[in-house]
Amino acid sequence: MLFQLLEKLDNKKPFEVLSAHCDIPCKIYDPITAQLAVLTMIRMVDLLNELEEKDELSLNDKAQFSRLVGEKETHGHKVKDEIRVIWGDYIKQPQLEQFPEIHELVHSIMLTASAAKQKIDKDVTLKLLTLVNRFAEIFWITKGVETYTAVSPYPPAQNVIYPKLS
Repeated sequence: MLFQLLEKLDNKKPFEVLSAHCDIPCKIYDPITAQLAVLTMIRMVDLLNELEEKDELSLNDKAQFSRLVGEKETHGHKVKDEIRVIWGDYIKQPQLEQFPEIHELVHSIMLTASAAKQKIDKDVTLKLLTLVNRFAEIFWITKGVETYTAVSPYPPAQNVIYPKLS
């Protein structure tokens, strides 16, 4: 009955849709989501550059172009959201004292993610990956977890910082 009442109210004056990280706090944070999002952006740029090499684009190529750009945009937002949540919810005074560059790093990530969304430029997405990898490295160090660098096992086959979870 309550559901039906709320549904009627929502139909007359729709409720604003909200979303947020849980804010319990759950203490479950991991920068890998941001890293995967950047890798996706790099891959989308690679695929877009492949399309550019064609002399003429078919209707399907044009549709593919639109999808690739859309995915690059979506993952650019994801990078910013994931970094912002960790920075805002996890990073506190002890981490700031240990890594005073964290605010500038996050700001650079936000600006570079915006630039990567605005352009089809592999160099910008690679710079974004470097910044996000540094953020991941700092994050794991603050957790007392060693890291290592490895090439991602899927395209675009770029270096990624991973935690040593033995």
